[in-house]
Amino acid sequence: MAKRVLCYTRKPVDEFYYDPRLAYSMHLAVEENGRFEPLNHNSGVLFVKATENEDGSLNPKSIRNPYLFAMKDGGFGVLAVRTDGDGGEDEESAGKAVFFTSGDLLEYTEVGLIDLSEQSICRVACEYSPEQDCYSIYWSQDENEWYVAQTATLDVAGKIQSSAMAAPFAFPEIQTDIEGAVCSNAVSVSDQVAVRLAHKLTPPEHVSTKVPGEVKVNTAEQLKWITATAVYSDGTEAVKRVDWDMNGVDWGNPGTYEIAGKLHQDHYSFPVAEDRADPCVAYWNGKYYFIATNDADQNHTLFIREADTIPELVHAPEHLILDSDTYEHVGNLLWAPEFHEIEGKLYLFLALTPNEFFCEESHVMALREGGNPSCREDWSEPRRVVRKDGGDLCEAGKTITLDMTCFFWEGVYYAVWSQRQFLPKDLGAWLYIAKLDPQEPWKLLSDPVLLSKPEYGWANNHTFVDEGPFALPQENRLILTFSSAAVDTSYVVGLFTIEKGKDLLVRENWKKGNYPIMTSRSVEGEFGTGHNAYVVDEYGDIWNTYHARPGIHGERSSGIRRVHFDVDGLPVLDLVEERDVVEALSHVHTKVVVG
Repeated sequence: MAKRVLCYTRKPVDEFYYDPRLAYSMHLAVEENGRFEPLNHNSGVLFVKATENEDGSLNPKSIRNPYLFAMKDGGFGVLAVRTDGDGGEDEESAGKAVFFTSGDLLEYTEVGLIDLSEQSICRVACEYSPEQDCYSIYWSQDENEWYVAQTATLDVAGKIQSSAMAAPFAFPEIQTDIEGAVCSNAVSVSDQVAVRLAHKLTPPEHVSTKVPGEVKVNTAEQLKWITATAVYSDGTEAVKRVDWDMNGVDWGNPGTYEIAGKLHQDHYSFPVAEDRADPCVAYWNGKYYFIATNDADQNHTLFIREADTIPELVHAPEHLILDSDTYEHVGNLLWAPEFHEIEGKLYLFLALTPNEFFCEESHVMALREGGNPSCREDWSEPRRVVRKDGGDLCEAGKTITLDMTCFFWEGVYYAVWSQRQFLPKDLGAWLYIAKLDPQEPWKLLSDPVLLSKPEYGWANNHTFVDEGPFALPQENRLILTFSSAAVDTSYVVGLFTIEKGKDLLVRENWKKGNYPIMTSRSVEGEFGTGHNAYVVDEYGDIWNTYHARPGIHGERSSGIRRVHFDVDGLPVLDLVEERDVVEALSHVHTKVVVG
């Protein structure tokens, strides 16, 4: 059974909510009961890459009037007019259309530019004819006079010969009430493709609960570990603890008892910490620790919270562990602290500067053997991260480094960080990766390798920034999320993956998502979501800590939410509590066999 998928862009709203570098991207909607339902929170799923200059700087780009079509091989193609970042004419692609391919409308390959005309074009379309075994490409300079060319292959190398059409190309009129939609066209897709799009680009929802019909236990402690399984609308599942009512069970009297319970769910109202950005939670020696950038005092202090559980961190007292007065080289901008355990020792990665912003650099502090993370005297003086030869990672005053993270993968420790050259020219913030010395984790073991530039419109929105990386290792794949754009409402979370067995220091081995997985449209009332970190609790649940603004002009504040995994095993960061556990499905029953 076939369904239609609508391809569209959006009208920009304003610089706070939805500006041109977001609006001028391809959006998708799936037709349900004669109505198109927007996917991905009505946000773009296909962005065009920036072009690079000789000095490494970027020229941001966007697209207008994308046209989606079925290709000969059974996949999909997209042709679009490339613009400059804010939707104006792009001199680099005058007379050309940018061409993408996709197998599933979720991952896209930007093939390149197809040369069509000597003059700029404003619209483009393409159709494949099985009878003629060729593609017909249509384009117009002014939407009145149209041209067509037929070609057996979509060639990005040479110019396609064309002839004037006798009649204008007719775009079908599409009616939709999607907010801001500027419709292009709709194509028929298989039910399988449509369902997969909905599963990937719509937050799942709890639809049923599975629980064992009978369990054999001998103690109340054993019963605490009897779990239920929540089933979600996309077919995924999640194990849930159950708060069992044991009042009717006589543990000293063998027999069978009917008991009830409710799915356990910790509740976190946003924000869990006001004026705290770049949050990180660690589990260390049976305790949980919370730390974050302190925006309340303009980043001059770092405080730690300690508790027995993650929920208790919300109201736990704060302990000062670092300020801008204790050390001569620590004078300002204590940013993005992260806990990392390396070979059984606890370290704190952070960025700081003696005074000027342009001297902000990555540093590492070590917790002394047997020390208490909440005691400032148990932490070493911050040491600046250096290259493998002991030299500075970069020249302070010209290039800054920050947001350094650390992870262990296939027997090796790695560091990933954000680095920004300001002089002689601001190149924007780029992500780098290198091996890390576990004995001296302030020292690299390999030369830095460029991992990412803010090449997409969602990453160079208001400023050119890739930062805030954090790793989420899985059994056969390493996931790395990162944050991009300015730290205002445009802040978003992007995604990298790399398969087990591949060299992390080869940039081409990484797969970068074309669209962000968390934005200001992901969760109502949370703007500029980003700079997230992960912690695994004692039950095996993974939690995402992040910051966002409670309102367009609100202060950066910390939030926490359970990480779900979608049909492909990739993180879902916008599964809100009311969708994670539906109240009506949270009550369960089972039989307990004692003895």
